[in-house]
Amino acid sequence: PDSWVFVNRSLAMEKIKCFGFDMDYTLAVYKSPEYESLGFDLTVERLVSIGYPHELLNFVYDPAFPTRGLVFDTHYGNLLKVDAYGNLLVCAHGFNFLRGPETRDQYPNKFIQRDDTDRFYILNTLFNLPETYLLACLVDFFTNCDRYTSCETGFKDGDLFMSFRSMFQDVRDAVDWVHYKGSLKEKTLENLEKYVVKDGKLPLLLSRMNEVGKVFLVTNSDYKYTDKIMTYFAHRPWQSYFDLILVDARKPLFFGEGTVLRQVDTVTGKLKIGTYTGPLQHGIVYSGGSSDTVCDLLGAKGKDILYIGDHIFGDILKSKKRQGWRTFLVIPELAQELHVWTDKSGQQPGKPQARLCSCLPGAAPL
Repeated sequence: PDSWVFVNRSLAMEKIKCFGFDMDYTLAVYKSPEYESLGFDLTVERLVSIGYPHELLNFVYDPAFPTRGLVFDTHYGNLLKVDAYGNLLVCAHGFNFLRGPETRDQYPNKFIQRDDTDRFYILNTLFNLPETYLLACLVDFFTNCDRYTSCETGFKDGDLFMSFRSMFQDVRDAVDWVHYKGSLKEKTLENLEKYVVKDGKLPLLLSRMNEVGKVFLVTNSDYKYTDKIMTYFAHRPWQSYFDLILVDARKPLFFGEGTVLRQVDTVTGKLKIGTYTGPLQHGIVYSGGSSDTVCDLLGAKGKDILYIGDHIFGDILKSKKRQGWRTFLVIPELAQELHVWTDKSGQQPGKPQARLCSCLPGAAPL
């Protein structure tokens, strides 16, 4: 099942002229739970450095608890599992799973407005797994620590009150700091074998796609990190596998107004001054831009493009709704879900539309 493609809408591959890829968790598959554990530990260290209790350093990441797609209620501090319509399936306060009557006290209809993004935050990427577990750890710690008094919307320590909302924002800020200013990328690059899966079939996949169409890369990562990661996979200079390379994309903004398109000096890793206005040149790496930039440089229309990514909001929904790109969602955890389903039912799920190279472990064209 981990090499199957599931089709929500039929796709005529012969009409696709351009294949686009995200990098993180798509071309670059991070090893689990090693990579999540690293992100978790660094985030905890950041929280302690800004004043959170040192006891947090005793936390150890447990990959069995978090799953992608959970919702954090910043009002009550609960982690929620909901269906596509907002109906509550599971409610956990820290590591305490609430029963029906307890859940109805806070959610009378066992239903939430998922579009109330000010209150409910959807943890919808694989990068969110460490913070999902950390949020549960924090709620559990403060609930059971004698120094703090539990309240409906947070915790008190004498005259000090910490709401679940402020705790959540601290975690979000810490995660962003770890990714953009901290040592996560540095530590990843120091030990690529430990944290990144090296699939020998990836260069072959990209080469074959390049034989039948144009291939491009759009990643939010900066050039220096992208260069190290892609060099780790490649059998030849990695830029040669792509017709267009865009780093610092800032998705999902990339699929709207985007940012200024600049050229990267691949020797120094720095950006060249001014907006790039020239034609597409093979081997050049660009920074920023927008989805319109991709279409203009490649000479393609929305329906000509199949974009492959792991972020259902940042990669898939925005590219589809704003540009009409055909989309392909990578869902590695689907393999485990299928094993659970088949083990319980003793049946095979519906026949897949196609087989997929193992370097993209589990996916769904949308």
